[in-house]
Amino acid sequence: MRMSTISVKVEKELKKKMKGVDINWSEYIRETIRRRIELEERKDAAKKLLEDLKAKRHVVPRGFINKSIRETRETR
Repeated sequence: MRMSTISVKVEKELKKKMKGVDINWSEYIRETIRRRIELEERKDAAKKLLEDLKAKRHVVPRGFINKSIRETRETR
């Protein structure tokens, strides 16, 4: 995998504290960025789906929402 470089500025005090913690900060930041991108992609997909539903391009089957809510509650 080919990597690109980005830079992040932090205050000196924060940098000192980071050195005192045994964490691979590069990997932590990469994973955090990955998760945020996935969240934004899901939000965009949900927004598009809602727009399509409002425009009646898709139809939700009768009872689907109630069934989904029940299934979600049962898995808790």
